Amino acid sequence: MPDFSLTLLIVPLAALAGIGLVLILAMPALEARSRRNRRMAEALGVSPVESREGHGGNASTRRKAIEETLKEIEERQTTQRQQRRRPGLGQRLREAGLDWSARGYWLFSATVAVAAFAAASSLGLLPAIGLAGGAGLLVPRLYVAFRRKRRLAAFAATFPDTIDVIVRGVRAGRPLVDCLAIVANDTEDPIRSEFRLVVEDQSVGITLQEAVDRLAERVPLQEVGFLATVITIQSRAGGSLTEALGNLSTVLRGRRQLQAKVKAMSAEAKTSAGIIGALPVIVAGLVQLTSPEYLAVLYQTDLGMMVLAGCALWMSIGVFVMRQMINFDM
Repeated sequence: MPDFSLTLLIVPLAALAGIGLVLILAMPALEARSRRNRRMAEALGVSPVESREGHGGNASTRRKAIEETLKEIEERQTTQRQQRRRPGLGQRLREAGLDWSARGYWLFSATVAVAAFAAASSLGLLPAIGLAGGAGLLVPRLYVAFRRKRRLAAFAATFPDTIDVIVRGVRAGRPLVDCLAIVANDTEDPIRSEFRLVVEDQSVGITLQEAVDRLAERVPLQEVGFLATVITIQSRAGGSLTEALGNLSTVLRGRRQLQAKVKAMSAEAKTSAGIIGALPVIVAGLVQLTSPEYLAVLYQTDLGMMVLAGCALWMSIGVFVMRQMINFDM
């Protein structure tokens, strides 16, 4: 009888957990269409309802052109996101702003491994080899990830000001190409180096749209993708480039303000999630130090190992769910 009651309790809980995981994983796909419609409305300068209805023949034609363009851009960006899930070594080094070759990267890894082996040689041969291998593989990867994150953050921080420079130049009557050249010459890295590549691409005959698309591929930021979207829509559907870029600058600044606000509001939730996730491990470690025989049954018996595996699984699911709850995609 107790086993039957336990089964009745486990089955609905497992079903609820499965439904929750499916909803969490399917949410990005459900929101993709609404994001596309919202971007189309911003490009048209109307509300989403008005964008779906259309006003007059010209507005309807332009709306269809923008909708087709956004659909094409959405498909291309989806393909790019799938390719960026596992970026190659060369791409990660380029995004980090490092001019290393693959050979230089592995030489750095070997140097770190040798240094770690020399530092841990007093611990014995096997521990020293293990630490050397882990350091040689992990430290260079973490360093590249740190440089990449810092460079992308610096790019995103100054990107709205860059858009403002372009808008002021276009309003003053200068061609867009000249405005991009000004950005490539008068700004700081990493903006300068990336826009210099855009100018160089145009100098060899590549269209502005393709050059900006290449910029979006080199710099995996949504802000740069927005710029590519605006220029693509303007080149195909027409409209005021100055107004479109001005609206983009306003959107980017509002986006950064919203990100700062969300970060401040979610700080407490992130701290709570970290404490909740670390508390069982800390308590188990303290109990193991004070009373080793109390937890011995968990790692000395098969049933105890199964319990530990189940606890680790459910803790991982809980941490994943909490992360998704406080991870806002903007």
